[in-house]
Amino acid sequence: MIGDLRLYGNPVFLVGVGLLLVGFAFKVSLVPFHMWTPDAYQGAPTLVTAFMAAGVKAAAFAALLRVTLLTFPALGPVMTNILWVLAFLTMTVGNLSALLQDNVKRMLAYSSIAHAGYILVGFVSGDVAGAQAALFYLLVYAFMNLGAFGVAMLLAHKEDDGYDIGNFKGIGFRYPALGALLTLFLVSLAGIPPTAGFIGKFYLFSAAVKNGYIWLAVLGVLNSAVSVYYYLRPVVYMYMLPAQGEIPVPRPPRTAFSLALCISAAATLVLGIAPRSVLAFAERSILSLLM
Repeated sequence: MIGDLRLYGNPVFLVGVGLLLVGFAFKVSLVPFHMWTPDAYQGAPTLVTAFMAAGVKAAAFAALLRVTLLTFPALGPVMTNILWVLAFLTMTVGNLSALLQDNVKRMLAYSSIAHAGYILVGFVSGDVAGAQAALFYLLVYAFMNLGAFGVAMLLAHKEDDGYDIGNFKGIGFRYPALGALLTLFLVSLAGIPPTAGFIGKFYLFSAAVKNGYIWLAVLGVLNSAVSVYYYLRPVVYMYMLPAQGEIPVPRPPRTAFSLALCISAAATLVLGIAPRSVLAFAERSILSLLM
């Protein structure tokens, strides 16, 4: 025990912990280590972007969760305060930046930064409920994000300028299936019931409230309310604004691609209505780490 206290008081060890946290923050796009994300997401092919936004971020958060739960127990209060500030800054900067974007792909990039802040709320809670909610939200976020990027890729007639929000005018009635899918994923990302995004945020913020982080939960809810504007903006363009000229034909999806979109849509709906089994699995996973 004395050896542990000496270790935690060692400046070299503290610097190492700081560098470890910076590395994770860079990987999951936490503010202020997020600046690479919008340019990388916009410049990469959309399939690569979807993988980066879902798979890479989920793996990095899983590693951070393991480190948070199992390592550095004596640094608990200090780490909690740091994560509190990072969560607030990340979801606020991500949402406010997304409000200014006219490129749907870049908007989703800033959105992914904001969602990293939401997930971090579960880490701040510091208990099984918070970790369980974070794991559940990681799964939900992967389905929502993959679906949104997938549909946007089909609707964009070219990689560079095709993601401008003006190109989505009138698409909802011309291509109703794609319009409905994109609407579903955007509504879920905004956290509107009865989608999985709403349930995920509900459990994240509930865990924060139960552990006394009421202000962080309030700030999270306010940020989520702000995000409704830019998530529903493409929906308004698709259904309420007439197309200017001829609407480009969407890219023809392959069978596997169509199946992936259907699975993502089904998961977004089912996990919003019946999340108990997945939440129970997430709880068992967290408890197995702590045993």
